[in-house]
Amino acid sequence: MTDDAKSFLFDLLDTPSPTGFETPGQRVWADYVRPHVDALETDDYGTAWATLSGSAGDGPSLMFDAHVDEIGFMVRHITDDGFIYVNRIGGSDRAIARGLRVRVLGDNGPVTGVVGNTAIHIRDTSNEKVPKVHELFVDVGAEDEDGVHDLGIRVGHPMVFDVGPTELSGPRITARAIDNRLGGFIIAQVLERLSDDPPAWTVQGANSVQEEIGGHGAQMITHRLNPDAAVAFDVTHATDSPGISSAEHGEVRMGEGPAVTHGTSTHPQVVQRLMQVAEENDIPLQHEPSGRRTGTDTDSIFKTRSGVPSGLVSVPLRYMHSTVEVVDTEDIEQCVQLLTAFARSLDADDAFGVSL
Repeated sequence: MTDDAKSFLFDLLDTPSPTGFETPGQRVWADYVRPHVDALETDDYGTAWATLSGSAGDGPSLMFDAHVDEIGFMVRHITDDGFIYVNRIGGSDRAIARGLRVRVLGDNGPVTGVVGNTAIHIRDTSNEKVPKVHELFVDVGAEDEDGVHDLGIRVGHPMVFDVGPTELSGPRITARAIDNRLGGFIIAQVLERLSDDPPAWTVQGANSVQEEIGGHGAQMITHRLNPDAAVAFDVTHATDSPGISSAEHGEVRMGEGPAVTHGTSTHPQVVQRLMQVAEENDIPLQHEPSGRRTGTDTDSIFKTRSGVPSGLVSVPLRYMHSTVEVVDTEDIEQCVQLLTAFARSLDADDAFGVSL
């Protein structure tokens, strides 16, 4: 990964963009992508997409999709003495929340707070359990409710954990929101590599909103663009850390390449083409099953209009939906190579369908 690419990725990861409040992250993404594409647009809810016109003119179109939103919390109640109670945005893990810093995204800009954690010396630990969401409270240093309002904070403002990206040893990095700010990064890299010599198909890279609460942005943008095929990108659970049963959760390992999903939402011919491209380009590929839902934007994309032949490619991620998500940059590069090669493999007369 080049220094410029790493700087872009770290900027994306550090920019708070919880579900429903994704515009800051979209601006970072748009500024990077804009010089490499023919058009950059957004819809009314904030999904951004970039278009790279294909060499075949008015030929078929391919949509790459990722989601820009991240999990977080939201101000639910402010007490008379200036403490903030919260509810969740998406699947935030309440078990790790206590004792962490947060950034509250108020009207006057970000405000630093901490999720209160009563000292172990003076709390009853005899029957301690994971706190319920309504038991979590945030301290922003205000003396009373008016002090909180003076900071520009009211009920309904979002917040994220105040944990930025950093490098671990070797090729691995850690951050919050790798799920799935990483997807927008990968799509941006693919568009940049394709821009010097566009493929036959028009490529539209979508950075969708509201995946964490149901894939709503992906549904809206797929209906708008009506692509001839799509490949969604997300992260998947790496199962190679202690305490995870491969018999229960499958075997996906960091450092062994991206994973392709086989199953209900993915189209067999798109999956086969991804496998073929990986083999031809010596890109390692792992495999995952999906018997019902994938839990990604793919579930919204494939059933839009009369159906969109879709694939799902994922990068292994440890500790998902936590402040210490970990990913291998070699897996990231291999995913960029796979999606770039997939786009270049499509001829103007290619089509994905089922023959009887």
